[in-house]
Amino acid sequence: MEYLTEAAERSPGRILCCECGVPISPNPANICVACLRSKVDISQGIPKQVSISFCKQCQRYFQPPGTWIQCALESRELLALCLKKIKAPLSKVRLVDASFVWTEPHSKRLKVKLTVQKEVMNGAILQQVFVVDYVVQSQMCGDCHRVEAKDFWKAVVQVRQKTLHKKTFYYLEQLILKYGMHQNTLRIKEIHDGLDFYYSSKQHAQKMIEFLQCTVPCRCKASQRLISQDIHSNTYNYKSTFSVEIVPICKDNVVCLSPRLAQSLGNMSQICVCIRVTSAVHLIDPNTLQVADIDGSTFWSHPFNSLCHPKQLEEFIVMDCSIVRDLKRSAGAGMISKKHTLGEVWVQKTSEMNTDKQYFCRTHLGHLLNPGDLVLGFDLANCNLNDEHVNKMNADRVPDVVLIKKSYDRTKRQRRRNWKLKELARDRENMDTDDERQYQDFLEDLEEDEAIRKNINIYRDPAIPVESDTDDEGAPRISLAEMLEDLHISQDATVEVVAILCEFSRCSSEMFAPILFFVCFITENSCSQMCVLPKSDVMNKV
Repeated sequence: MEYLTEAAERSPGRILCCECGVPISPNPANICVACLRSKVDISQGIPKQVSISFCKQCQRYFQPPGTWIQCALESRELLALCLKKIKAPLSKVRLVDASFVWTEPHSKRLKVKLTVQKEVMNGAILQQVFVVDYVVQSQMCGDCHRVEAKDFWKAVVQVRQKTLHKKTFYYLEQLILKYGMHQNTLRIKEIHDGLDFYYSSKQHAQKMIEFLQCTVPCRCKASQRLISQDIHSNTYNYKSTFSVEIVPICKDNVVCLSPRLAQSLGNMSQICVCIRVTSAVHLIDPNTLQVADIDGSTFWSHPFNSLCHPKQLEEFIVMDCSIVRDLKRSAGAGMISKKHTLGEVWVQKTSEMNTDKQYFCRTHLGHLLNPGDLVLGFDLANCNLNDEHVNKMNADRVPDVVLIKKSYDRTKRQRRRNWKLKELARDRENMDTDDERQYQDFLEDLEEDEAIRKNINIYRDPAIPVESDTDDEGAPRISLAEMLEDLHISQDATVEVVAILCEFSRCSSEMFAPILFFVCFITENSCSQMCVLPKSDVMNKV
């Protein structure tokens, strides 16, 4: 007889299920899993179909009791929102796992797969996996209701400029478009001397105020009016109004500074020309080329006005022009402009060509003028100047003529202009011919001044062919490198992209097949309709 030295292997005992008689491992319920699931449903009480509200205007989901949140599809935030919808019945079981089941983005359905556990008969733990279907229902949120109402607002920003020219407003409009400051507005209304921006919250209006204070010299006043109040909850409903006043100075204005301000700016002449208005007023002295920048606070401390109306610009013809090489500077003089050249010019009005009356003046346009050129300027000798600072000046210190800019053929410049600007969508009054003339003046200023041009977005006009940067007369033009392409996604452009991708796919480039299928899915056309490559080949590559 032989003895076995190794211990005999023991197998766990098995019992029969009390329901179906299938051999199973012992468990507290003495029943198999299939019979246990048929007798007990741990997901009972958890709804299998739930509705969720979604605002199509602002792309937000409703989170009870009264908030709307921004969630991307299949994001963690959206999953938390879906689980909160069934929080009460879900508290009776133990949640193990939750994940999204992919659905079509336009199907208005969200599917969440849940894995839950619960203790059942005699301490046995049962785990179950099921899917909850969420139906996305369209519901407009309160903010979008107010936007669609068009007449509801909580704050308004009234931008005003007491001047007869809108060059500063045209420049401000392009800055607002570039930085997207118009996106939170409910409505933009254009009136005679400014713009009104309506907002649904005071915070958006304050953000606009901060933007205006950084881009143009201005001052602001705020007021509010009580609409309603609740004495029980101590809540008040106000409507806020912000009044923004821009300095009444535009580009190409002739101004007269106070003696104290002129002395503080480096003993410059009181008669100056405004060459630019950005975050400050940029002035130049046409007698010495001395430049100075005046911000909003300095202007309101020492205010000054424009001497002449833009309609008082007269056309002169240059009879003689000489460059001033050596200029003696006084003590304490400020910065000199490097972009301009000082010149002494004899000019004559084009309306007085039958006479021999000529005017002598100094100008900052010496680098642009030649005998025979046309130039625009103000005739101060024959103009009635009603200004307190000019009346106190010596007559010999007031120039006879102040030249502003060189004159070109406007019709030819408009015809050859191959660029365009975008405009704000606003409620405007009837645009007259004077507004159109002012807008053309602003476009010409963009062509002549690169410093203003670099702050805004300029788009190429495909309807006008691209030519040289300057024409025969030497009129400045915007180069093609400074222009942006206006993006328009059309069906034809998408088809061309797909055709190009198909050519790459034929060249054994496996990586382009998923991209091609994605583009075909967006355009909602089959690949066989747009190119030679069949759809089945694309699917095989994917």
